Amino acid sequence: MMPAAGSAYTYSYAVLGEMIAWVVGWSLILEYSLVVSAVAVGWSGYAVGFLSGLGVDLPAALVAGPHAGGIINLPAVAIIGVVTGLLLLGTKESATLNAVLVVIKIAALVVFVAIALPAFKPENFTPFMPNGFGAPFVQTGVMAAAAIIFFAFYGFDAISTAAEETKKPERDLAIGIVGSMLVCTALYLVVAAAAIGARPVADFADSPEPLALILRQMGQGTAAQWIAAAAVIALPTVLLAFLFGQSRIFLGMARDGLLPRRLAKVSARGVPAVVTVFTAVVVAILAGLLPLDELASLANAGTLAAFCSVGVCLVVLRIREPNRKRVFKAPLWPLVGAISVIGCIVFFLSLKPVTQVGFVVWNLIGVAIYLLWSSKNSRLAKGEEEAA
Repeated sequence: MMPAAGSAYTYSYAVLGEMIAWVVGWSLILEYSLVVSAVAVGWSGYAVGFLSGLGVDLPAALVAGPHAGGIINLPAVAIIGVVTGLLLLGTKESATLNAVLVVIKIAALVVFVAIALPAFKPENFTPFMPNGFGAPFVQTGVMAAAAIIFFAFYGFDAISTAAEETKKPERDLAIGIVGSMLVCTALYLVVAAAAIGARPVADFADSPEPLALILRQMGQGTAAQWIAAAAVIALPTVLLAFLFGQSRIFLGMARDGLLPRRLAKVSARGVPAVVTVFTAVVVAILAGLLPLDELASLANAGTLAAFCSVGVCLVVLRIREPNRKRVFKAPLWPLVGAISVIGCIVFFLSLKPVTQVGFVVWNLIGVAIYLLWSSKNSRLAKGEEEAA
């Protein structure tokens, strides 16, 4: 319906107004920045393990942040720099490379499953829920895990940020979002089942390279090295997608005057170069200094806020504009909208208190910026045009 850069921010701007859109956009900035940083830290773990397998051991001070006794996670910073360079080449070029790397990544997961499944032991799943189901405000059990594993589903929002550069958004976005959700969820389930079936969770839960570690423990050293190599080569696809998405969210907000408009400047290659480089610098600093679990947890809070707003937008638009042309219609929209909103709230309440506080503080800073600067410099404030 709204094939423009910005994803949930754009929908909120058009449906719920500028103030709510700012909060959503500000939450998306948190989400995308932290997910890029978190994935870069994850990539670093596999890269260090891969190089170690080749006999190259990097100095401990340069592969971990201060939280782990190091100085900076240099590999995480380096890969963000490489991916930023690819993005600056242009959308078409980076998308082609991304497609090739995704094939490598899926092939590596299939190989892992093929090797691990024959060693499957049902007893590794007993007890099936050792910490119970959990509940809101209780940071243990399945609920707490579900709130964290939300981290694995950000890509569906990232797809929508590319709407403006999609040839047939009414067809391609629906296929991309729904199709990738089905394929990815199936992969997540199969890989997780194969991993736990092959080795007890305690053996690999704290590893920076769990799949490679499982194969080593099974005596499959060569396969482990290949899996690590595939991760090193292919994990940057996630960084590529989210750095791309982050820059497009900045682009949408800058066009609306909620951020400095010079950030919306696009290069000759069609890339918002200024905002891409700025984003890369910020996420590189975070990746170099912070641990993976803290980055992922706080990123989830921003995602849940954005997804909650999409559920609200769905309901509001169906009531306010029932006859508007819709190429794709969510079925049972009252139920889908309600479950989306309630589910996101329950997941948020299942996050750690420190994460919830961090999210609130981040948005208080955002509201202050909006009231002091953005609300006075936006397109609406200057009467340039009404909200779409």
